[in-house]
Amino acid sequence: MSISRQREIVGRAFRGPSGEWLVGFEMVTCMVDIFQIEARVILKGLKLGWIKGFVQVEVESDNAVLIDTIISGFAANSNTIEVRLIHEWCNRNWQVKLRHVLRESYKVVDCLTKTARGGMNQLVVLVDLPSH
Repeated sequence: MSISRQREIVGRAFRGPSGEWLVGFEMVTCMVDIFQIEARVILKGLKLGWIKGFVQVEVESDNAVLIDTIISGFAANSNTIEVRLIHEWCNRNWQVKLRHVLRESYKVVDCLTKTARGGMNQLVVLVDLPSH
């Protein structure tokens, strides 16, 4: 695992069943390692999806270890609080599909992180698809 104590710019996009833009977010954060950063992003995304009233979400991540940890059921016993919380949020009354994707397929996320406008740990919700 790579260690990074610098600020990290993260973002995610939610799409509907037909691939249409629903909502996105970006955030600047400072975390201990990439595993915890990705877990924090997924957790923020799940919370945002719940608040927006989505009943079915698909979570994509380029962190295969994290996705496998959640899918395999080991998340409930994780030492990382964000991973345990992801497990709890996935077990709410909605459908959550988790899948691993290659980093190269994150074009929208790359666009979101390049336009990050928020301060440290400030979640910026994007109602409209960025035009970059």
